[in-house]
Amino acid sequence: MVNVLCIKWGAKYGPEYVNRLRSMVRRNLAREHRFVCLTDDRSGIDPDIEVFDIPKVGIADFDAQVPWVRGHGWLKVTSFANPLHDLTGTTLFIDLDVVIVDSLDRFFEPPGEFLVIREWDKRDGTGNTSVYRFEAGAHADLLDILRRDQQRILGEVRNEQEYVTGTLGAQGKLGYWPAEWVRSFKRHCIPAPLGWFGTPRIPPGAAVIAFHGHPHPDEALAGRSGKWFRKVRPTLWIAEHWR
Repeated sequence: MVNVLCIKWGAKYGPEYVNRLRSMVRRNLAREHRFVCLTDDRSGIDPDIEVFDIPKVGIADFDAQVPWVRGHGWLKVTSFANPLHDLTGTTLFIDLDVVIVDSLDRFFEPPGEFLVIREWDKRDGTGNTSVYRFEAGAHADLLDILRRDQQRILGEVRNEQEYVTGTLGAQGKLGYWPAEWVRSFKRHCIPAPLGWFGTPRIPPGAAVIAFHGHPHPDEALAGRSGKWFRKVRPTLWIAEHWR
């Protein structure tokens, strides 16, 4: 038994994103698993999904969900709470704004304490936490460090993934999946230059397509880029997988 975990807060993504993610996981993961959503609003989430509150972690800003912890992914750090409700064992965290296009079983195979994809546009070893694997409860020190030294950390890093992967990298606990497994829609699917020629395609070997920033999956499906300078033609394969 393994766990697949997601988190939803605020109104940026509705419950349909959780429900679609659950459906995609069900179709693309052969291993026996629990699908769990941490959230501050359970309304509209399908009844077959295990739903828990976002953990209280003893950090005032996190527990009150002040604006800065709702930005740049910081609430995802609560996934490292120990205990994490009743979850134990190997856990695959997946962001809501992804499209799963092939089997997820591969993500449970390589050894490692914390596995992630290397961030595509950085050279310092930062991982992109759209998808990461860990053992439930194993990295609670990430919260301890924030609890002790929040202001210094916020002055040194821009976002949650820089903090998480930088800290675990310094501890020798960070590993990376093959680059092909998780791809960026903007960087790897849209044809150059900036999508003006050709329709977005699924890169060879990809299992997960991450839609960070704009366009979101619904925008890309309809052919809206979210940016005046970027062209995205209607991407019909999204409808096949994002359901």
